[in-house]
Amino acid sequence: MVQKKKYSSLYEFLIKSDGAISVLVIVLGFLFATALIALVGRNPVGMYKAIFQSCTGFNLNNGKWNIRYVGEWLNYSIPFVLCGYAMAFASRTGLFNVGGEGQYIVGMTVAQLVALFFPRIPFVHPAAALLLALLCGAAWGGIVGFLKARFEVSEVVSTIMLNYIALYLSRIVTLAIPGSNTYKTPNFPETASLKIPFLSRLFNNSNLNAGIFICIAAIFAYWIIMEKTTLGFSMRATGFNKDAARASGIPVVASVVASMAISGAFAALGGSIVALGSFRYGRVITGMDNYGFTGMAVALVGNCTALGTALAGLLFGLLQASQALMQSNNIPKEIVFIIQGLVVVFIALKTGLRIFLSWRLRKKDSAVSENLRKKNAAANLENEKC
Repeated sequence: MVQKKKYSSLYEFLIKSDGAISVLVIVLGFLFATALIALVGRNPVGMYKAIFQSCTGFNLNNGKWNIRYVGEWLNYSIPFVLCGYAMAFASRTGLFNVGGEGQYIVGMTVAQLVALFFPRIPFVHPAAALLLALLCGAAWGGIVGFLKARFEVSEVVSTIMLNYIALYLSRIVTLAIPGSNTYKTPNFPETASLKIPFLSRLFNNSNLNAGIFICIAAIFAYWIIMEKTTLGFSMRATGFNKDAARASGIPVVASVVASMAISGAFAALGGSIVALGSFRYGRVITGMDNYGFTGMAVALVGNCTALGTALAGLLFGLLQASQALMQSNNIPKEIVFIIQGLVVVFIALKTGLRIFLSWRLRKKDSAVSENLRKKNAAANLENEKC
């Protein structure tokens, strides 16, 4: 029988529970954002009204309900979750994947090319686009893994460089497509779209598409690979200690390459879903979409676990979906980026928060011990008088 952990105080719970410290970080981010809004003379209630409308569809200002907002929230969350897994998977295996953005761009670009040039066969067309995007993203991430494992090249440096290579290579390839301009390609055929009429009707013509089911499948795939397979154990063991893993017969080079390849596949899947689910044409991007970079924060907030990262992705998607609604509630939309930045800062200070909470716990225990000592001394003195 599995016994539940017991904590003697709230401080101990916050110190020893990763989930609790993540929730504390998020709460602190919102509290500081609330104070900032109040300082500039706006009503912070407007921010919470916008967030509430995004996650429920109910407008507190006029009492009307529109499920479309919920669909948009879920649609925004998909790339955050998948790019979060790109960072989380590598982190669980001792690597730091800063290349989620480049892998996302590779997946998006490949999906666009397949959408425009693959035979227009219903169901096969989008499936081929997603599969090829996933494989190319895995190859893009695998390059980093090979350089790291074989030549000890820092994965941080190589992934940052590959982000820019992916960006400009995507522009060159997409601009070469006949009929493209500096903004977009010709429209995709209907057979390449991930949109499902049932979902469109259910969520009042929102952009939510079949990508939501793919994302759910990815959540289970992440958990199964990482927690229930020999491959996942080998990669985690390699991340903990390469020498010990090698001595145990684990192929270290293959484990590192596989880890970065799977990370790249997650991010590329996110890019392909955005390309085929949210747009009717291919984009000629001029800069980063920043899903890959924000995915790093998503993974850190979610403690790199399957469920935690998914929940963190939903939170960041909720903030993204609330931007336009915040403006209608007289709140600057930039507050979303401030909240995200504050959460990242507090996550970076997680160790400092634990040290502070440990100090508070020791101080509290010292105060309790001192009071107990005084009571015992007073009792002994009373007994001596008697």
